[in-house]
Amino acid sequence: MGRKKKGRDISGILVVNKPLGLSSNQVLQRVKRLFNANKAGHTGALDPEATGVLPICLGEATKFSQLLLDSDKGYDTKGVLGQVRSTGDKEGEVLQERAVPEIDAELLESILTRFRGDVEQVPPMFSALKMDGKPLYELARQGMSQEEMRAVAEKKRRTIRIHELTLNSFAPDSLNLSVRCSKGTYIRTLVEDIGEAIGCGAYVQDLHRTHSGPYHEGMAYTLESLEQLAEQSEDKSALDSLLMPPETALPDSWPEVSLSLTEAARLLQGQAIRTGLSDNPSVQLWAVESGVRILLGIGRVEKGAIRSQRLMQVSLPDLA
Repeated sequence: MGRKKKGRDISGILVVNKPLGLSSNQVLQRVKRLFNANKAGHTGALDPEATGVLPICLGEATKFSQLLLDSDKGYDTKGVLGQVRSTGDKEGEVLQERAVPEIDAELLESILTRFRGDVEQVPPMFSALKMDGKPLYELARQGMSQEEMRAVAEKKRRTIRIHELTLNSFAPDSLNLSVRCSKGTYIRTLVEDIGEAIGCGAYVQDLHRTHSGPYHEGMAYTLESLEQLAEQSEDKSALDSLLMPPETALPDSWPEVSLSLTEAARLLQGQAIRTGLSDNPSVQLWAVESGVRILLGIGRVEKGAIRSQRLMQVSLPDLA
């Protein structure tokens, strides 16, 4: 039996504008096939009914996926007032219908003020939260009651941070918001909680991610445009030209530590490198010598030594 084709050793980050109706994993698999990449991962799932920024990491860039999972996100969302739904979005069954009070910009702004900064959230019951290894939404389909699900979700209460919450427009029964928030924020819960504060309940009608870490929708490509490029370029050079280097995932606030090629080789072999630098929990590690500049990975400076945390698979040049 022949060996399974491995795919190309290609590394970089591509921002995809996830379309409506596809899961994040479906988008990931299509991109992986288009690039014939041997390794790929996304950096924070969007629901099938959500659209927008989905960074895809290929090859060595997957080593920085967790950084992007942990990064701040940005969303535009439309909330419909007057209904509470089982999933917190338009896909759910209607649990309650309530009259919508008269709203104006001043009232809404006073309510939104309560949801800026550090906010406690109970994750939505129809989420990826797990009990005994099974997602809550799966248990719900198997007959778990709303009360039991609510009890599990309540135990997962968490504090998230809303950096920005802007009212873009509103109608008598809806409002359009822009949100910039910390990781782990559920926009469905935010909209539901705002609906409760107004006094009528609410659910998410539309959700579009505008930012994920350093990446924004101005950088994003549609699947259709990627597929067209793939057809035009048999050697995939047109697709490859769209990839951003892995270091674009690294926070600008992390200082760069420059190592000689000799030090870099020792670091790649698992050795700690002595340094006079101050302690720092997060640094970028670079090999810099004689015009060479190669990203080695990320690490920390601790008690006078540079210690690696995630290293790239790189080939160092021989300058001898």
